[in-house]
Amino acid sequence: MIPVLIGKHVVLGVTGSIACYKALDLASKLTQAGALVEVIMTHGASQFVTPLAFRSLTHRQVTTSLSCPQSEHSIEHVALAEKADVVVVAPATAHCIAKAALGLADDPLTTTLLATQAPIIIAPAMDGHMYQNPATQHNLEKLHARGMTIVGPDKGRLASGITGIGRLIETQQLIGHIRAILGRNGYLANKTIVISAGGTQEHIDPARMITNRSSGKMGYALAEAARDQGARTILISAPTSLSDPVAVQVIKVETALEMQQQVNQVASKAEALIMAAAVSDYRPKTTATRKLKKDSNSMDIELVKNPDILVETKGSMVKVGFAAESNDLIENAKLKLVQKGLDLIVANDITTPNGGFGTDTNKVVIISKNGVEENFPLMSKESVAHQILDRIRVLLDKFSPC
Repeated sequence: MIPVLIGKHVVLGVTGSIACYKALDLASKLTQAGALVEVIMTHGASQFVTPLAFRSLTHRQVTTSLSCPQSEHSIEHVALAEKADVVVVAPATAHCIAKAALGLADDPLTTTLLATQAPIIIAPAMDGHMYQNPATQHNLEKLHARGMTIVGPDKGRLASGITGIGRLIETQQLIGHIRAILGRNGYLANKTIVISAGGTQEHIDPARMITNRSSGKMGYALAEAARDQGARTILISAPTSLSDPVAVQVIKVETALEMQQQVNQVASKAEALIMAAAVSDYRPKTTATRKLKKDSNSMDIELVKNPDILVETKGSMVKVGFAAESNDLIENAKLKLVQKGLDLIVANDITTPNGGFGTDTNKVVIISKNGVEENFPLMSKESVAHQILDRIRVLLDKFSPC
């Protein structure tokens, strides 16, 4: 379950594109995340997939006609428009986009687009030449000017066999845009949250480096959770294999010094700084410009200490740190809390099964500067992220002027 999606009415408009199969995946994943997915299919869409497929995934009636007697929305065709929290057209064909741009209303989908007051997301999918045609571009510009959000398309191999721009964006990206729109007026609206993630890399020579086992998953989960609560989110990320979160400003760095430089540039205007990155404690004193050769049985590398970014970042923001420990968890975490002058520290034992580096779950203890310890069971990193942000919100409310 994803908090920002639970109980929300997502009206999914599906039009006649070969990319309809992706709409099935989108409907399924939104439903699993807790959304109430109301599907509207055009006649063209029903030539690719059946209403039964969507009904089986969403467990809700599918609207295919303005006068469909089986639909609970057939009597008042604007019912879906009124109950929608967001309307998503995915895939959106060139024909559907043109009708929407002209304000036509000859089927349940275009009627809903005209009648709804909810935010609208348009996800184009079509042949590359059709997408690049000036008529399509003009129509998309008109929809954007009316306040609709246009997402995609991606570049890749298309159904016609050519490679170009026209592919429907991937399901997780679409869900990211939906989450961002649904959460934009959330508890952290008008707040700026800076989050670091990943393991920094300190270069020995062009081929070697010192790093750690951090996957960046906790920091990325925090960035998505902060975005879902309405925050302007800035993610400063060391190298990871993760995709950039949608609707989040991502700044890529490699070394601890680069991360410190970027944190210093953005943190002064932030309400909170969350250092989830595993920052290297040391770096080589010098970096060789050429690959070092194996000329002996040993290699001596002189290391110098990296700055402590949390300690050296100045400002009145809420500061949150992490303590990934293999022993004496609480004692070490409390020591860091005091030494770094933090408001909260999130402690986790990296030897806990399914709770260490690279996992999708974590078992943490959140400790506040007044000494309160909160122990949490093993849960998803996304759930941990929301627990952390809930406590940051309480701190921000406490110190905000009346």
